[in-house]
Amino acid sequence: MRQKIVAGNWKMNTSIASGLELAQAVKTGLEGKSLNDVKLILAPPFTHLHAIGEVIKDSPLGLAAQNTASEKSGAYTGEVSAEMLASAGVGYVILGHSERRKYYHENDELLVQKLTRVLEAGLTPIFCIGEELEDREKGNHFALVKSQLKNGLFHCSPEDFAKVIIAYEPVWAIGTGLTASPEQAEEMHAFIREELSAAFGAENANACSILYGGSCKASNARELFAQPNVDGGLIGGASLQADEFIRIAESF
Repeated sequence: MRQKIVAGNWKMNTSIASGLELAQAVKTGLEGKSLNDVKLILAPPFTHLHAIGEVIKDSPLGLAAQNTASEKSGAYTGEVSAEMLASAGVGYVILGHSERRKYYHENDELLVQKLTRVLEAGLTPIFCIGEELEDREKGNHFALVKSQLKNGLFHCSPEDFAKVIIAYEPVWAIGTGLTASPEQAEEMHAFIREELSAAFGAENANACSILYGGSCKASNARELFAQPNVDGGLIGGASLQADEFIRIAESF
């Protein structure tokens, strides 16, 4: 049975103080709740990681970074390596988020390097893929997602692929108020799983958690998570409210 996952991507939000308050509120809010084996993950800014790791270390919450460097170490001012993240208590790293691809021009080649560093450090990648509105309107969305999968992941060994979580982001539904319908989400998630099956075999594909990441909130999570190939969510703005984040996880 695939792992159900709800990961909160805080992006460039919260101070250390307010971030610690939010993490503590999530931790406290989970006490006494049974979430049917749903894994909850927090992805705060780099500056918060160690402190929040201390807050949640005795809880079922996981800790993720929002990005990592493509190099292992060296003279790369301003970069943070996967090994540094591991030493800070991080267990997961978001890679290839649409905002990184768009604003910082991260391409497939760079993401392969980052993926390699994350796996070398023993961390779990949350690898993001997804199309812009223009791609969908032109009917290119399946071809684009297939290309992102092929160029970013298909070089992996089956053993390394088994460590990867995938997040499908319809980019046109991030921060726009738009949301893919449950049927649209399921259609793409099923397509992704078919492509993974062709590359890594049905058993590996069926074991891979594929998250939905496009304006998912408590009001629509239940319908989205009810789809056979949607295994959870990569949550943006709604993860900045502890109660809302927990309600999303309860939607399973």
